[in-house]
Amino acid sequence: MSYTNYNIEKPKYRSKLRSTCGHIYYKLLRRFVWLMMDAQFAQKIQDHLPHLHYSHKTILLRKLKDVDMVYQYNKIVNLKIAVKKINGVVIKPGEVFSYWKVIGKPSKRKRYIEGMVLNNGAFKPGIGGGLCQMSNLIYWLVIHSPLTVIERHRHGYDLFPDSNRTQPFGSGATCFYPHGDLMVRNDTNSDFQLVINVGEEYLEGDLRSSDAAECYYEIREKHHEMRNQFWGGYSRHNQIYRDVFSMDGELLRDEFVVENHAIMMYSPFLAQSNESSKFDK
Repeated sequence: MSYTNYNIEKPKYRSKLRSTCGHIYYKLLRRFVWLMMDAQFAQKIQDHLPHLHYSHKTILLRKLKDVDMVYQYNKIVNLKIAVKKINGVVIKPGEVFSYWKVIGKPSKRKRYIEGMVLNNGAFKPGIGGGLCQMSNLIYWLVIHSPLTVIERHRHGYDLFPDSNRTQPFGSGATCFYPHGDLMVRNDTNSDFQLVINVGEEYLEGDLRSSDAAECYYEIREKHHEMRNQFWGGYSRHNQIYRDVFSMDGELLRDEFVVENHAIMMYSPFLAQSNESSKFDK
């Protein structure tokens, strides 16, 4: 397969004034959406539902090039504050889970500290930085379930080579308050629950439900490409699909999940170790 539109424009660096005005506009737009949907949002926290639907964990401390490790430790502080709002939240039939609606604005008043945030393809310190790790985890849990993702974002930049990657490129969901949200709707007849914990080494997540699962899901990548763009940079593209199986292992169908396009912030010809692609593509 070849993408019909794989050209990506060279990044445009907008003025501080334009960025500020854009932030204000999208902030107001987001608050209008929340106001209109308020009665639909999942907010109730309760004891664990009986059935484990899917489980996953991601490592907390990761050495990043040119990034001070202090911001990785600060990220853990931020995650521990945010997880108190999310752990145990139940999404009832017809309800919508909104990542930022549940957590609220990360601020110094709430004891969030500086972690690393991505800005125009580079890292910079920011209050509440690092919370994307939890939105990534939640998205990965959700796409292994019958829940419906109604809003998801990912960065327009691919920052690192695939060394030790255990999930396919583009299988996460970034977040930036308040207009970059992760929103998930429950179109089933069962309750679903997010159980998230900050452990010693990992951010741990369970997706639980009131009823036993009727099928299970396996995620795979298709049509992966790296492209040399006309302005001199490189871009990366793929599609994420999932295979849906009955509980006795019969393949029921395959479903398209999402298509990703990103500017690469590293050379696509870097040598990779044998550990670089543990995910079966």
